[in-house]
Amino acid sequence: MFENLKNNQYDYPFYSFNTIVKTMVEQNFCQNCYQKHDCQKVYRQLGEAQRPPITLKIIVAFLLPLVVFIVSLAIFEAFFSKVINTELLPTALSLLSAFLTTAACVSITKIIKLAA
Repeated sequence: MFENLKNNQYDYPFYSFNTIVKTMVEQNFCQNCYQKHDCQKVYRQLGEAQRPPITLKIIVAFLLPLVVFIVSLAIFEAFFSKVINTELLPTALSLLSAFLTTAACVSITKIIKLAA
């Protein structure tokens, strides 16, 4: 079954499925496995799944809070260092303020997600 992949006789439309199966064949993962036929079927179904792209969701979930924290930390640090003349207090207040801003951003994102 997998022998034909070594000769490129199967031409599947999704590169990821073909790459996974070719890698498994080249490294002999499937030779003694009793589920090798089911495994190929599962990877084919995953490769052919028609799902909406999740790139925007990933950016909102992981990148947005990080960017909000870094930007708000820089803004609060600049603000508190001009207002407060001690050394450690502006940094502590900046970290706390940036954390609260990020938590508010995540909460607003969850509320928007629930409302949609």
